Amino acid sequence: MSRSMSQFVRGGSSRARARARLSDALALVRRPHLQWSRRAVSVAAFVCGGVLSLPFVLDTAPAHAAASDAARLAVTVVAATTLPSAEPSPTVSPASPSRVAAAIPMFNGRPIRPARTIKMKVTGYSPDARSCGASADGITASGYSVWTNGGRMVAADTDLLPLGSLVSVPGYDGNGVVPVLDRGGAIKGRRLDVLYATHEQARTWGVKDVAVTVWEYADGKPNDFRQTHRRR
Repeated sequence: MSRSMSQFVRGGSSRARARARLSDALALVRRPHLQWSRRAVSVAAFVCGGVLSLPFVLDTAPAHAAASDAARLAVTVVAATTLPSAEPSPTVSPASPSRVAAAIPMFNGRPIRPARTIKMKVTGYSPDARSCGASADGITASGYSVWTNGGRMVAADTDLLPLGSLVSVPGYDGNGVVPVLDRGGAIKGRRLDVLYATHEQARTWGVKDVAVTVWEYADGKPNDFRQTHRRR
């Protein structure tokens, strides 16, 4: 049931109860043994969305307390019968600049945006000798430490994804954006290696065919990635 329909039903039932209470009041004060004075009492009740005035004369003699009871009964109708109140319309406040800024993806303090998607075969590797052999010295092909960006990075074929490229791999690092900071002899074409701290974690990843998103900076400036002291 919609909200407007439920309000109508609730309003209708309230008005029906109001009519019943008014009928009881009128039946009470119209009993033939009551003595009437000239003082009129007007009882108002909200009935069918409007105000209905019911003037009648109450006996002032103490012996006829039933009339006062009727007045109280009729007045109770006023307190018990209310029109359904309209619920306030929801207000939409404009988004604050901080919320708008938070919605823009960022990397290294700069805004980024997705550029393209590449279907790739993704494997895992670790920075030890079991994955890197004799070159397992903790330094990537870009010259940066394997712990750069908290150890969250990938190795790629730099002919396809140059060092410093930004990618997001479904299932790796919470789908976050990570840099390409390494390469390997077996990583050719549409192959990608995601770095894990241990060989066991890398083996747990296994081999996955996923759609890798390539990102670019959205501020109009060049990537400006620079390798450090060593290449390999």
